Amino acid sequence: MKSKKMRIVAVLSLILLAVSTVRGQGLLTVKEAVEIALNNNFEIKLSQNDLRIAKENVTRGNAGMLPSVTGNLTQNNNLQNSTQTQASGEKRSLRNAKNNSLNYGVSIGWTIFDGMGMFSRFDILKELQKQGEVQLKSTILQKVSDVISTYFTIVEQKNLLLAIDSSITISKERLRTAENRFSIGKASRLEVLNVQVNLNEDESSRLRQADVVKNLKITLNSLMVRELSVDFDVERDVEYDDSLVFDELMQKAKEHNPDLQLIAINRRMAELELKRVKAGRYPTVRLNTGYNFSQTESSLGFVSSSNSRGLNYGVTASINIFDGFNQRRTEKVAQINIENAELLVEQTNLTIKTAIATAFQTYQTNLSLARLEENNEDIARQNLNITLEKYKIGTISAVEFRDAQENFINAVSRFNSAKLQAKLSELQLKEIIGNINLE
Repeated sequence: MKSKKMRIVAVLSLILLAVSTVRGQGLLTVKEAVEIALNNNFEIKLSQNDLRIAKENVTRGNAGMLPSVTGNLTQNNNLQNSTQTQASGEKRSLRNAKNNSLNYGVSIGWTIFDGMGMFSRFDILKELQKQGEVQLKSTILQKVSDVISTYFTIVEQKNLLLAIDSSITISKERLRTAENRFSIGKASRLEVLNVQVNLNEDESSRLRQADVVKNLKITLNSLMVRELSVDFDVERDVEYDDSLVFDELMQKAKEHNPDLQLIAINRRMAELELKRVKAGRYPTVRLNTGYNFSQTESSLGFVSSSNSRGLNYGVTASINIFDGFNQRRTEKVAQINIENAELLVEQTNLTIKTAIATAFQTYQTNLSLARLEENNEDIARQNLNITLEKYKIGTISAVEFRDAQENFINAVSRFNSAKLQAKLSELQLKEIIGNINLE
């Protein structure tokens, strides 16, 4: 009997020490999970490719600022039955007369002035590159946030699984003790059945909890784009930052929030689009030059063959005089787009401020809950210690001990959940301001 009580004390000592467990060889840290996701995640790769395309498009040639050089070659061959009547009245006829012509050369065209529209187009291309960079940053922030939140959810659920494991071990020891007491007549059959029901309940809870942990690991493997069946261990505890300051968050959001950066870029692009449209009021001046070679052959005619080659050059200028008032219409539309962009800036600023204020309030509440649940866990631990002493000397029943056991497990579960919620609140705030720091 004494040895069984020693086993119970040993098991309870483990749970009172926060249900520690042996780390597996496949430990995955949160930093490693983020690094793997950054290297493999499909959405991040797609955003990176979009940025590469935007960078490739930022060229002066794409903006229309460079000359175009074209090589031309044309060859025509004819077989004709021809009859010619000359001024003297003489007739000349030839069947299958051959007529050949060959033209080739190089032409160069260069728009040297279009109302400064080409410079506006070049600036728009640069803004599109900036837009791609911010969109990539936004995608990375979102995926990093998803990985971290999923990771620490696994930590919280794994800790709950460990608590259930410890509860099962305690219940097994209680069952053996109850059966021994029943065999010597110191306990009723009802006590044994109650303990057996408690054990079955714990094992059922463990199966459901193990399923939750496995599914979360599949989700994290999917975010990291690796084999879904890869098993791994996670860090032991959820650590959260309790030092965030509201005013500092608001200031950082103005500097780093991707949505604010994107809307500022969109406003700048709307202003550049107006400049590009206004360029249509000015003349377009284009230089043209080229060097051409021409050769013709004729079987019937005064000239049987001819050759020519030489340089041609000139200037083309055009200006829109009247286009059905479309120029005025497009300028008004561009101006309205600028006004819309300014309204969106104000709207997005308000949205971000509201999101930070709401998230910060939730963050403070979750910090308070984490501190409260930590205190509750300590109280539940003390209660379990006292109950354990009474159980050892036989002054309380197995049912009363079970209540203390469940209270402690529930306290551990609530404390882990409170820490996770505090971490998720912190993560949400950092995602909003655009600066998730793993240090």
